[in-house]
Amino acid sequence: MAATAIPRNVLYAQSGGVTAVINASACGLIEAARAASPRIGKVFAARNGILGALAEDLIDTSAESDTDIARLRHTPGGAFGSCRYKLKSIDEQRAQYERLIEVFRAHDIGYFFYNGGGDSMDTANKVSQIAERLGYPLICVGVPKTVDNDLPLTDCCPGFGSVAKYVATSMREAGFDVASMARTSTKIFVLEVMGRHAGWITAACGLAAQSAAEPPHLLLFPEVAFDEVRFLARVKDCVERYDYCTIAVSEGLRDSAGRFLSDMGTRDAFGHAQLGGVGQIVAQLIKDRLGYKYHWALADYLQRAARHVASRTDVEQAYALGRAAVDLALAGRNAVMPVIERLSDSPYRWQVGVAALKDVANIERKMPADFISADGFGITDACRAYLAPLIEGEDFPPFRDGLPDYVRLQNLAVPRRLPDFAL
Repeated sequence: MAATAIPRNVLYAQSGGVTAVINASACGLIEAARAASPRIGKVFAARNGILGALAEDLIDTSAESDTDIARLRHTPGGAFGSCRYKLKSIDEQRAQYERLIEVFRAHDIGYFFYNGGGDSMDTANKVSQIAERLGYPLICVGVPKTVDNDLPLTDCCPGFGSVAKYVATSMREAGFDVASMARTSTKIFVLEVMGRHAGWITAACGLAAQSAAEPPHLLLFPEVAFDEVRFLARVKDCVERYDYCTIAVSEGLRDSAGRFLSDMGTRDAFGHAQLGGVGQIVAQLIKDRLGYKYHWALADYLQRAARHVASRTDVEQAYALGRAAVDLALAGRNAVMPVIERLSDSPYRWQVGVAALKDVANIERKMPADFISADGFGITDACRAYLAPLIEGEDFPPFRDGLPDYVRLQNLAVPRRLPDFAL
């Protein structure tokens, strides 16, 4: 569908777990949309993702100054609110999809940008399909975001590089601490990181070690079935060699039967198993079997919120993809997503490409086999070459009174024009 010459409005929404740089994508997108005036009208944001779109709870970003929009580039979290809410198939939830089109029509939305992961790309793709079925002129563009780095067809995902930098930094710093205390106190340190099915964040912890003697000594990936006997033997050997052992473990660690070690027996809004506490499970196993004193830590929200130690590469890519999304929309590219294409490792060079949403939605990219060491407990040189550029560079936020100075937007509501809609 060719872009229209009549200015139409934008709706932007954030989805899923937020990151240290999702707002950098929002910044790039809003700045590009403002620069495209008069081809684009107002830029609205849905409060709390697709839920805000369904509820007609929209934010008028034109009320925000250029200065405050620019400050989004170094502010973590989701400036407009996010959600975990998965729309099912169009046939199953046609009323919800039709409601979205009603909201778009009421506010003359011609461009819909959904900033999220695989489930969000699926939603954006379905919205483009229902718009076409109903004859409503709409261009849908996905904007990639996920700390898990598991979207296909892009070299990396905005949000991952900063998490990678944070966990590698944390592991290196904790390693110095444990090494100091190992002789008379703690022998074991376990860091649990995010990653349900893909071990990218766990692999990033491995960047902290420059030799086999340095932390982390062992990595536990979701892609490698947990073998208790082999694992405990390696822990014992490590302690005997170095006097301590440090371990990074993915929340999605599974046993040989494919069961999550930390499955809590509940499901989230996307139908995924609720996980938590695998770090403590692994640490307690070591204590029970080998008798070593341990400490364990759960990186949890800290890893994805740590804007103070964000990767400059990550920030630049997140911002660039936000701007690229607007360029694609204005070029009439529907149901697509801008991606990162790697041109070389050293020096690291990249460019923005494009992928179809149908080829991205609901597809998880796991760690390649050649990125995991033969014994299953480490990363290879190929993995290190891939990861290293993604954590390069610093992009510190401004500080005030000793703390990061982040922006909180006004987020003024757009007057509603439609009746309430029950979710």
